[in-house]
Amino acid sequence: MAEVKICGLTEAAHVAAAVDAGARFLGFVFFPKSPRAVTPEQAAVLAADVPVGFARVGLFVDPDDALLDEVLSAVPLDVIQLHGHETPDRVAAVKARCGLPVMKAVGLSGPEDLSQLIDYGVVADMLLVDAKPPKDAVLPGGNGLAFDWRLLSGRRWLRPWMLAGGLTPENVAEAVRLTGAPIVDVSSGVESAPGVKDVVRIRAFVASAQG
Repeated sequence: MAEVKICGLTEAAHVAAAVDAGARFLGFVFFPKSPRAVTPEQAAVLAADVPVGFARVGLFVDPDDALLDEVLSAVPLDVIQLHGHETPDRVAAVKARCGLPVMKAVGLSGPEDLSQLIDYGVVADMLLVDAKPPKDAVLPGGNGLAFDWRLLSGRRWLRPWMLAGGLTPENVAEAVRLTGAPIVDVSSGVESAPGVKDVVRIRAFVASAQG
């Protein structure tokens, strides 16, 4: 049984569906190239409808301080998610500047990538283990790609962590079984088209993840 994060929410109805289904983490994307991107103004309206006890997560890709300040002045976020090429030093700097827990995404394709989870675990409050994007990918995540989940079997990390990458209502239970992931993160796997969430798939995903 795993907790759930639904990422890339852009509509109030889908935020409500995620909350009603029992997803404890709700993700808003502040990366203009993503089909799931929202403005600070849009996110402020969406985040206002999130009940107490649910975490509002802001996803950023190599943000500068100006963007962080702009978003945080408008949106009541609970967690900052860094999904770019931020160094451990930058992760620490963002945490200090924003005064919020910071989650760092790390892309895996093979065993050689596992050391990054140790490096970032020293400075981040949470880790998000994702599939490494293709070299020519426009998006750092949300590409619907998976990696060999057996890479994580039996491993423990310094920080709480989430599993992402190619998860769907059909495979999430198996992913949790193989990895022991305490939390799973989904975006494209609960969509009917890029950026368009599907209420039925949201409910099915949460039900499958929570067993």
